Amino acid sequence: MPELPEVETTRRGLSPHLEGRRLQSIEIRQRHLRHPIPLSLENKLTNQVLQCIERRAKYLLFRFERAIVIAHLGMSGAFRVIREHSFPWKKHEHFRWHFENNGILCYHDPRRFGFLDYREDLEHLPPYLAKLGPEPLSDDFSTDYLYQRSRGRSVPIKNFIMDQTVVAGVGNIYACEALFLAKIRPTTPAGKIGRDRLARLVDAIKAVLSQAIAAGGTTLKDFIRTDGRPGYFAQRLEVYGRDDAPCSVCQQTIRRIVISGRSTYYCAGCQR
Repeated sequence: MPELPEVETTRRGLSPHLEGRRLQSIEIRQRHLRHPIPLSLENKLTNQVLQCIERRAKYLLFRFERAIVIAHLGMSGAFRVIREHSFPWKKHEHFRWHFENNGILCYHDPRRFGFLDYREDLEHLPPYLAKLGPEPLSDDFSTDYLYQRSRGRSVPIKNFIMDQTVVAGVGNIYACEALFLAKIRPTTPAGKIGRDRLARLVDAIKAVLSQAIAAGGTTLKDFIRTDGRPGYFAQRLEVYGRDDAPCSVCQQTIRRIVISGRSTYYCAGCQR
């Protein structure tokens, strides 16, 4: 599933080509994604200017003059921009937005778990966005904040930092990588971790996410950037997907366990 770095990479790839452009037409070949694309979308969005593209956690927010479209990439969704109207549709490509100056936004999603949410209320966020925690790369996500939120919590620290109401956008890959960098075992109860170790974790989350964004995200299977290239952070993964491989720091074998149904990777030598 695309996580924060992949969604931010997508936003940065789309913005220069589409922001400030008028949407001239919409083609839809498959409406049935996780939620059906509204039948009225074409009429309501056509001729509006796309003012900006924002990101909140793992969501993209397309802000038009009189509406906002919230997009989630699901498990395998990807946006790209093309210039040629005659460019053939790809398998699993579900819709195209045609902008002035020949910019065409295409959406590709083999598993169809992504969705579009059209809203005309520009002032109030839907509940699934309003309840999100702070952005992990913002100043609001701090040691003091994480310390206060974690007191009395017995859940594993990995689950805690993946709770979107605690911090927005941290998924499985980057939770594993940040915990390795902070030298914290993923099964440790959140409430038993002291302030100093939480400070290391906050720094690690920020560092791992920043590095992943700089590398264009992580491509393991489906994710591609808007220009068709993969994300290169996969080459820098220390523990995720490396079970039975040696740790780059201590040479002990990377272990894989399952926490709440998710594969979790860690080094027993480095992470306590």
